[in-house]
Amino acid sequence: MTAETSQTLDRGLRVLKLLADTDHGLTVTELSNKLGVNRTVVYRLLATLEQHALVRRDLGGRARVGLGVLRLGRQVHPLVREAAMPALRALAEDIGATAHLTLVDGAEALAVAVVEPTWTDYHVAYRAGFRHPLDRGAAGKAILAARQGHANDPGYTLTHGELEAGASGAAAPLVGVTGIEGSVGVVMLADSVPERVGPRVVDAAREVADALR
Repeated sequence: MTAETSQTLDRGLRVLKLLADTDHGLTVTELSNKLGVNRTVVYRLLATLEQHALVRRDLGGRARVGLGVLRLGRQVHPLVREAAMPALRALAEDIGATAHLTLVDGAEALAVAVVEPTWTDYHVAYRAGFRHPLDRGAAGKAILAARQGHANDPGYTLTHGELEAGASGAAAPLVGVTGIEGSVGVVMLADSVPERVGPRVVDAAREVADALR
């Protein structure tokens, strides 16, 4: 800790992170041991977080993440979208195809940011808010590949005709961004994706990941 930081806030945030990493919740004693502080401190932290609905305790006394976190989470998409836009614009203009940032939303892939190229005669219409199963389309499959540890071989995913007849896609996962599962990709009207597109999409995904760290 430095003079510019708050020890209490730091502990509170650590509590939230610990609770977010478990499905069954944690007791006061477990939190006390993990944080290295006494139980009284933990009780005060939990009471404060409960007042803001960021933590809830069940009948057995185990603490879990509260629904108030969802309200904070609703603001994540606009922030992520803003951070990703420069890389998406550059990608769309360079490739001449519609570029998109896609995030996991439950069992689906959700396009949260889309940029269409300005100089092409035609391109695929792809809108923010579009959803599709994770196991269909390059964007979702790139995310699943990252989950399975295959993101670096070759680092991108190619598909054709899975979401729209005649359209091909390329996508690369966001790597190294804590708390966010997503991918950056392009979709184009073509029978196959040109060779240079895959590596270019990987570069764009890396740029977006760097902007989000």
